[in-house]
Amino acid sequence: MLMRTSLYEEHVRLAGRLIDFGGWELPVQYTGVMDEHVTCRTAAGLFDVSHMGEVHVEGPDAEAFLNYLVTNNVAKLAVNQAQYTAMCNESGGIVDDLIIYRRTPDRFLVVVNASNTAKDYAWMEKILAQFKARFQKQKNNVHMSNESSRYTQIAIQGPRAAEILQKLTQTPLAPIKNYWFAEGAVLGGIPALLARTGYTGEDGFEVYITWEKGPAVWRALYEAGHPLGLKPCGLGARDTLRLEMKYPLYGHELSDETNPLEAGLGWVVKLDKGDFVGKNPTLALKEKGLARQLVGIRLLDRGIPRQGYGVFSADGTTQVGELTSGTQSPSLKQAIGVAYVTPTLSAIGTQLSVDIRGTKIAAEVISTPFYKRPY
Repeated sequence: MLMRTSLYEEHVRLAGRLIDFGGWELPVQYTGVMDEHVTCRTAAGLFDVSHMGEVHVEGPDAEAFLNYLVTNNVAKLAVNQAQYTAMCNESGGIVDDLIIYRRTPDRFLVVVNASNTAKDYAWMEKILAQFKARFQKQKNNVHMSNESSRYTQIAIQGPRAAEILQKLTQTPLAPIKNYWFAEGAVLGGIPALLARTGYTGEDGFEVYITWEKGPAVWRALYEAGHPLGLKPCGLGARDTLRLEMKYPLYGHELSDETNPLEAGLGWVVKLDKGDFVGKNPTLALKEKGLARQLVGIRLLDRGIPRQGYGVFSADGTTQVGELTSGTQSPSLKQAIGVAYVTPTLSAIGTQLSVDIRGTKIAAEVISTPFYKRPY
């Protein structure tokens, strides 16, 4: 049986088309992917992301453990600051990408991808056992718990998102910078974590509240935002929005065999900090040089690129890579994609071709993100 978020009845009420997404029954669209995408870019979109996983990590050694677990430098996080990072295996492959929120000096919220929650938590337990054996004299200085079932997570994204959310909270939102958050309340008394984070490339917030309060907050956001152009958005628009930003997605750009350096995530890999899982193979890869590199491409002729399509040399004779994601960009009105190619063909302007059902379609490497918001 499919799992459901606390907002399932809200999706039914708003006529969302529900699908199986990694074992969750979630809306793929309401009014249509194109309409929802444009609405998020121009007004505001409301997304149910309650299927994401939430893990609490607490204790005097919580920072040290997380710094050993992930590639970024958790020690640099201030209280009320969030950080994007990768979690690697011993071979340097990506177990998952995630966001860490520092709530106090020794209390953290770790948010992982929905389909990976069970796998991620099992991996975190394994690394915690290693960490305690290697580094801790006091064995109870880190406490970790999977709290995913306790959270509803709602994303409100778009140029009017802050304006709409501000109607529901006394917490001033304007001072909250990108990748910072505040612990406040919504609807007059519901405790909430209000984070200026998101997966769309637009300004906006992700609101974390208790599971049972989700429907009330969703309805209030919808009612406050609908007169300002807000619409509920499904998984389809979420994917096209993130793709226009070249935001990676696990199972597409990221995998247990993909190193962060290959995926263009070198900026979240801090090789100059202390030891972390996957550091040595990542350092060796950097010294050896990459065998492939993630780039953005656009088609120069008609067609839509999709995951798994082969990328070839301009003359179509030699395969040089493979697409991980692709779509017809609603914002740019162009066919765009993300692909791994050999590094010698990663420069902007490089001419390539994409095999679409046996036909080689001309393409070129272009700069990313594909979309840049105008405000």
